[in-house]
Amino acid sequence: MTDDPIDRHGLRDRFWERVPLKNLTAREWEALCDGCGKCCLNKLEDPDTSEVAFTRVACRLLDDSTCRCAQYEIRKQFVPDCVVLTPKNIGEIAYWMPQTCAYRLMYEGKALYDWHPLISGTPDTVHAAGVSVQGWTVPEFEIPEEDWEDYIIEEPTG
Repeated sequence: MTDDPIDRHGLRDRFWERVPLKNLTAREWEALCDGCGKCCLNKLEDPDTSEVAFTRVACRLLDDSTCRCAQYEIRKQFVPDCVVLTPKNIGEIAYWMPQTCAYRLMYEGKALYDWHPLISGTPDTVHAAGVSVQGWTVPEFEIPEEDWEDYIIEEPTG
């Protein structure tokens, strides 16, 4: 079992089922992250339909072995357009979050998947379930942006 980089100890019992997003503590908000890494994939959005396509092209800060941002606390210094997800902006951003993302699921009033670390008790289950990007991304600095369409993927679902 891998050590969980997110401190999930001492949180309110099953808070994700009982507490609205806007009322979560900062630690509860962070604990919602399942560690899949899909939010760090570059996406292409159709301007006419707003349909979002995920690519295998990952942000330069994503460590694809851990599916974590290598500079999470200071990521905006390196990637100024990195979106910092908050309870206030989830309504504007949820549509381009992965379908399995806990933030999106909660925003849409849906339950978390059994593989989510808050339910399974381990950060490894997201990888075992095959819904993380572990080991299959390509770094954005290796792929010209005009070629990203060649890297579109079907988003894995829960």
